[in-house]
Amino acid sequence: MGNPWLALEIGADPRRRAGQLRRAHEAFVTGSSIAGPVRPVVADSWRRSAGAQVAPDALAPVDLVDEALEEYRRSHPLATVMPLLRDLLGAVADDGEHVLAVCDAVGRLLWVEGHAGVLRKAEAMNFVPGASWDEGHAGTNAPGVATAVDHAVQIFAAEHYSSLVQPWTCAAAPIHDPRTGVLLGAVDITGGDHLASPQSLALVQATARAAEAHLAGSLPPLSPVLGTAVPAVLQALGRDEALLTVGPQSLRLGRRHSEIVVLLARHGDGLTGDQLCLELYGERTVNPVTLRAELSRLRHLLGPKLLDSRPYRLRVPVEADFLEVAQALELGAVSEAARAYRGPLLPESDAPGVARMRDRLANQLRAALLTRRDPGLLDTWTRTAWGDDDLQAWEALLASLPESSPRRAMAAVRVGQLRREYGLPVLPRSGNDPW
Repeated sequence: MGNPWLALEIGADPRRRAGQLRRAHEAFVTGSSIAGPVRPVVADSWRRSAGAQVAPDALAPVDLVDEALEEYRRSHPLATVMPLLRDLLGAVADDGEHVLAVCDAVGRLLWVEGHAGVLRKAEAMNFVPGASWDEGHAGTNAPGVATAVDHAVQIFAAEHYSSLVQPWTCAAAPIHDPRTGVLLGAVDITGGDHLASPQSLALVQATARAAEAHLAGSLPPLSPVLGTAVPAVLQALGRDEALLTVGPQSLRLGRRHSEIVVLLARHGDGLTGDQLCLELYGERTVNPVTLRAELSRLRHLLGPKLLDSRPYRLRVPVEADFLEVAQALELGAVSEAARAYRGPLLPESDAPGVARMRDRLANQLRAALLTRRDPGLLDTWTRTAWGDDDLQAWEALLASLPESSPRRAMAAVRVGQLRREYGLPVLPRSGNDPW
């Protein structure tokens, strides 16, 4: 084939090709090697999807909804080009019975618009705003591949990794920040087999170039902070997705990228690929291509001046909220540590390195609070979601409160409740304690 990014060469029979791809896909997901007319770009994506343990019938997860989604879209640079994208592709999508979609640099869909009937069908496979369509969650698809390899691409029928998406065909092209070249996201059109044509790929490529030209005239001048000694600020406590701020620029990271940046912030001297893989995946067998793909996407997101390799490390100083808590505890500044602690570190992360850091920090702070016996700090701890069922903290609070404290009665009741829940004997009342 002359153009490896096109799904079908001129004159190819779409129905016959779809059947060949289905058989190749079924063979691959059941343990055979990739055979048949599978393009290298698709074969590589299948391997990355399998390495990320994506199920062959995966349904893309929806990460952002309602106000969180609206806030993220409003602050995203691609919001400024949505009127242009609608002008260029909106009517085409509606008339051609397909949909226009725009995703961010990690493959999260931000806008999905177009033909009403197609939108209803797309909703059934979670092709909706706020859903993660990167390869690691949804498998091979045009927005996911385009953001992974930073190139315009078509994905046709059974080239999709998830069987739920195989009735569809899509074409996507990446959009970059014209000032830095950093990947911002991608524009996509999704519909039926009629999109497997050179025209649809050319259309999204031209639209992406028009969007970059528009951004060149509308984005403010870039702050010269990348690659300097200006520190980055990383917020990851109590958040499933970390927020990275460098100068005036803030970026909400996806979950895997959050884990990577947290680990690199903790290991300032850097980590080798093997070390980082162990911190992220533990003893699980993971294709090394999976980690390289994640780091490639992260580099596109952060820019080459912020993320270094060999070893992997952040090239600017990092002020992280979890490091601030740890440093305060080392200095014995328990009050400062408690005030800075906004919750567990990336609470939904199952990356072994992150889980160890999360447990160590929480246990160290908790131990310091129990030792200090400061009623104000213990009161704050027990009012949180992570301290509400901490029996030792409630007992320490009860013991530290004076008899006259109005909080004492509530603490006494909670101690009694928790001891019953844990199958422990309820202690005799002291004074006016209501058990």
